[in-house]
Amino acid sequence: MGNPSNALLLGGLWLVWGYTWVLTKQGLLWMGPLEFATVRIVLALGALGAVLLFTGRPLRPPPWRPTLALGLTQTAGFTGLSSLALVAGGAGKVSVLAYTMPFWVLPMAWFWLGERPSRGQWGAVGVAALGLLAILEPWQGKHAWLSDGLAVGCGIAWAASAVIAKRLRATHRVDVLSLTFWQMVWGAWPLLGLMLVFPGKPTVWNAELVVALGFAGILAAGLGWLIWLVLLSRLSAGTAALNVLIIPAVAVLAAWLQLGERPSPFELTGMVLIALALLRLAWLAGHPAAAPAAPSPAAPQRGSP
Repeated sequence: MGNPSNALLLGGLWLVWGYTWVLTKQGLLWMGPLEFATVRIVLALGALGAVLLFTGRPLRPPPWRPTLALGLTQTAGFTGLSSLALVAGGAGKVSVLAYTMPFWVLPMAWFWLGERPSRGQWGAVGVAALGLLAILEPWQGKHAWLSDGLAVGCGIAWAASAVIAKRLRATHRVDVLSLTFWQMVWGAWPLLGLMLVFPGKPTVWNAELVVALGFAGILAAGLGWLIWLVLLSRLSAGTAALNVLIIPAVAVLAAWLQLGERPSPFELTGMVLIALALLRLAWLAGHPAAAPAAPSPAAPQRGSP
């Protein structure tokens, strides 16, 4: 990672994307989850639109069908499900479950892209499955199954968007930043429709909510994506994947310190197992001879945490 500017950008991204989970959790005290998700995407669109205009990138929409599918999974699916999951679930725990995305990518890429996982990748999935079991603690009588299910759904939606984006970019030449902007445009409409049909609690506007929305929308979903594009142009996929895995660790630590969300022994064990499995996948992504190429958590389809 030689260049000092890369280290600075990565450090900023860790803090912004990791801390967004905590601020979103706090913002949901004052606004409904679908309302928060919708406003967040609108702010991100403003930030990305400004970057597109400033840099002179093409504004012409990419092919609408795959872009719509990407918007439904990446923007509406991930952003909406993460907000709903955070209503009842802890910020740290939800972030870890959402970052199970690489494990869902493997079977999807095998089925739709013909990318057969290696033995090492399946081994990592097995370790992650044990970690997921430890986090969910199905042997407990009382459990936040809805929140946990929505958080896992975040990872599944993100994985589906990774496969869709890879197929789109394999068949069409598109500008990545323009694609991100337009898939957000498509994804914002379902969020808006759901918000109108299933309104949340009345919004209480205050400084805490404004900071949470601005941070999650403009910084995390908007400018954070621009920083990520810069890093992807400078770092290998394996290196970027390895470094992005620090983000859920930042979220867990921040939620522990600020919100008092202390993981149970089983949850902590599960988080460690999932982290080890993700590290293994990141290592395999950086060593193509060890495993066939597959979409990694560093794949440039991600617009926000």
